[in-house]
Amino acid sequence: MRTRAVLTDEDVIRVADAAVAHARANEWNVTIAIVDDGGHLLYLRRLDGAPPISAEMAPAKARTAALGRRESKLYEDAIRQGRTAFLSAPLTAMLEGGVPIVVKGEVIGAVGVSGVKSEQDALIAQAGIAALGSAPGAD
Repeated sequence: MRTRAVLTDEDVIRVADAAVAHARANEWNVTIAIVDDGGHLLYLRRLDGAPPISAEMAPAKARTAALGRRESKLYEDAIRQGRTAFLSAPLTAMLEGGVPIVVKGEVIGAVGVSGVKSEQDALIAQAGIAALGSAPGAD
């Protein structure tokens, strides 16, 4: 039987707390979403002042990163470079800000952030994921 890491409730809270702390430290009003490996929403938080649309975009970015098994920015870059066929992919947010959570080469979930510049969204997601250290799913 094959076993693999999964996001626990504790992992989700650890990622969320670190992402919120990073956003607040920079005074960035965003929405943060965390999904499992199938793109199912586990966490959503819209910080005070975050644009209403960010509550739709953050989960979509997370879902894109989880299902696509790569950062959502890679889709954005491909489209900008003329690979418009990606526009027909069944993903709804092919914009920077969705970052997969990878353990031992396998995607176990993703974080999506929306509300500030795309590169700042991605930094918040990465800060959340970094809080897991090397032991996601170990709690």
